[in-house]
Amino acid sequence: MSVNYGSKRVVSGAHYGLRDWLAQRVTATLMALFTLVVLVQVIFTSGPLGYEGWAGIFAAQWMKVLTFAVIVALLYHVWVGMRDVWMDYVKPVGVRLALHVFTLVWLVGCAGWAIQVLWRL
Repeated sequence: MSVNYGSKRVVSGAHYGLRDWLAQRVTATLMALFTLVVLVQVIFTSGPLGYEGWAGIFAAQWMKVLTFAVIVALLYHVWVGMRDVWMDYVKPVGVRLALHVFTLVWLVGCAGWAIQVLWRL
């Protein structure tokens, strides 16, 4: 007989809860730090901030690398969140699979577009 309560509870499932919870926090922290870096650069930019000013902020190679890392973190953050929403609230397996595929295709498209914009500067 399987006991499903107390200290001898049988734990089953995908076992990814802690990893994904931690990934959400790490990626959110990286995005928050990136936002602070951009805000500091905007605050300390002299003169009006037009296209040339924004292009100047993102022209340095270290900023492009940091922005790329944040794009990857954002994509993973969104994937984990949306995957959890689909798994929690969409019960028909076919619909859930279609939403997972749509989300992945959309995120890959957004990544391509963001990287194209970043390296076009």
